Amino acid sequence: MKNVKMLSLLISLALVATMNVFGQGPITWKVDGGHSKVTGTVTHMGINDVECEFKKFDGVITSDDEDFKNLNVLFTVDVSSISTGNEMRDKHVKSDDFFNAEKFPNLTFKSKSFKKMDGKKYILIGDLTIRDVTKQVELAVVYNGKMNDNWGNTRAGFKVAGKINRQDYKLKWNDKTGAGDAVVSDEINFLCNFELTKPKAK
Repeated sequence: MKNVKMLSLLISLALVATMNVFGQGPITWKVDGGHSKVTGTVTHMGINDVECEFKKFDGVITSDDEDFKNLNVLFTVDVSSISTGNEMRDKHVKSDDFFNAEKFPNLTFKSKSFKKMDGKKYILIGDLTIRDVTKQVELAVVYNGKMNDNWGNTRAGFKVAGKINRQDYKLKWNDKTGAGDAVVSDEINFLCNFELTKPKAK
């Protein structure tokens, strides 16, 4: 039975590879981590924005063609890679008051739809999972264009923006100032710049 399952898997992989070679299968894009960035912003004490950055992330994007028809996204962020520019604050954000990086090491996004709105503007809808909570989010996407690099690879650029309420995802720390204002806003705004690559055909 194991041999039959293995043979079936090998046949399936061979068919996918053949379809890709002859342009009959989905195109696979990879996130170029060296030229991409994932950031988030909260308001501190109601008067100032504080930014964080996730240093480690990865994603696989597939589409039916190079115009991103039927785009599908699976994106993962390493929560422990968060950096706020302050070591003590980083430890707090990784604790159970916020992400609990030890128990829930990854933040994930899985797309449901990708719709063109106007010009280079799109709406990307999908499920965002933080800790053990999954909720649907709507993201604004700007397509920055496509080009071929010096090594024959195709590159495409996207800017993705959105916002969530952190309380919806059990990022629960909720201290108040003496005046009763939140030390950290419930709303988190995030902005991501992605450069995707598609290797040249062999």
